[in-house]
Amino acid sequence: MAMEPSLADLRERIVAANAAKTPLRLRGGGTKDFHGEALVGDVLDTRVHRGVVDYEPSELVITARCGTPLAEIETALAQHGQFLPFEPPIFHADATIGGVIAAGLSGPRRASAGAARDFVLGAHLLDAHGELLRFGGQVMKNVAGFDVARLLCGSLGVLGLIAQVSLKALPRPREEVTLRFECNDAEALAMFHRWRAQPLPISATCWHDGIASVRLSGSSSALRAACAALGGTMINEAEALAWWSSLRQQSHEFFRRSDKPLWRLSLPATAPIDASGGDLVEWSGALRWLRSETPAGGIRTRTEKLCGTATLWRGERNGVPMFHPLAAFNLELNRRLKRQFDPNGIFNRGRMSAEF
Repeated sequence: MAMEPSLADLRERIVAANAAKTPLRLRGGGTKDFHGEALVGDVLDTRVHRGVVDYEPSELVITARCGTPLAEIETALAQHGQFLPFEPPIFHADATIGGVIAAGLSGPRRASAGAARDFVLGAHLLDAHGELLRFGGQVMKNVAGFDVARLLCGSLGVLGLIAQVSLKALPRPREEVTLRFECNDAEALAMFHRWRAQPLPISATCWHDGIASVRLSGSSSALRAACAALGGTMINEAEALAWWSSLRQQSHEFFRRSDKPLWRLSLPATAPIDASGGDLVEWSGALRWLRSETPAGGIRTRTEKLCGTATLWRGERNGVPMFHPLAAFNLELNRRLKRQFDPNGIFNRGRMSAEF
């Protein structure tokens, strides 16, 4: 099968860069330039390779080229009452689906619906030799052996150019309501724990500044029963949409502040608040955002004791790596994967780690 002209042009640049061992910086809309370490190399703009390749609403699967704007995909899905359940952050209208998958970030619905990688059915990867590798497919049960398509999710483009991706979509919930409760952080965590053990249609939770918010999604009867069981104060639809959007897009004032470094802590949901800190708590307690001037070593040591990781999301690095250091075994796995797909290290050099 002949390669599309836009992809052939990208391939030509990749092959030339690999021959010269010149680093390339894979870039779509640039909305996640902050997410990672160094930005090194000549920019390879993926937006030239764009467009929805296939969309079957009855199959709940959409396939798009890497440079396709996320907004375009979400519009196509919305016309059929569908959406991407992991609610990827957009940050800016220029976000592309290739960048969404390379970053692997998920929004408020992640704890109930799953992570970005859980909705990747298949992908095409253009490697350093210019070979177009195909992984997975367009149905749920298609993976045998090592699931490379999902491995690409969160890879930050260090393995190659994610040329195309197939994603599972879901129907939008019939109705949604948001309840709020006045409580402190420990009380909120206790409530989240109780709710997880109950058959409740919870699609998102958050605690911040003395208020716990819970979003319920489903049928009218299910929401009525859940509201009766939980209590709390229901907020109007417009306010609820604005609130959850401000978390998903990180447009809330909490994320815009720059007074202290912002840490993203990934922890077991049962980890105690007083041991981890957390100025804003999502995902039933599994994701905690912390503003702190405590040295990075102290934060990461404390987080490791709770079996979690700490990412320096925003703030001056001063030589501190953004991502939590990998254990020796995991680091070696990453090295081997990098050597296999990109032996000369041309793709997004130093973006994930100084190691590669």
